[in-house]
Amino acid sequence: MDYFRCFNRLHKILGPGLFETVYELSLFKELTLRKLNVKRQVPVPVLDKGEDLNAEFIIDILVENEIIIELKAVESLLPVHTAQLLTYLRLTKKKLGYLINFNVHKLVEGFKRIVNNF
Repeated sequence: MDYFRCFNRLHKILGPGLFETVYELSLFKELTLRKLNVKRQVPVPVLDKGEDLNAEFIIDILVENEIIIELKAVESLLPVHTAQLLTYLRLTKKKLGYLINFNVHKLVEGFKRIVNNF
């Protein structure tokens, strides 16, 4: 599936300037309509040597139990946003993630594909 086309279509419909939650709910619906296995607000526990450290992060959207999508609606993406997605990828041992900032004129300006090299 061409995910970027799906993200871009959503961006064209909604445009920039909305809260992140609006994009999350809309993208969740769009991906679900495409018959994909999609979960939102997925908790990620933090473990050390198998021991739960009583902390967790929340993945915005998980597609097919493989692709993590982290959504933003910020002025510009910062290195901390990339670090956030990399953290999720490493903690879950997933390979691929998309970092998407919807608060841009053209979505390509706010899109990053991140691969976890383990």
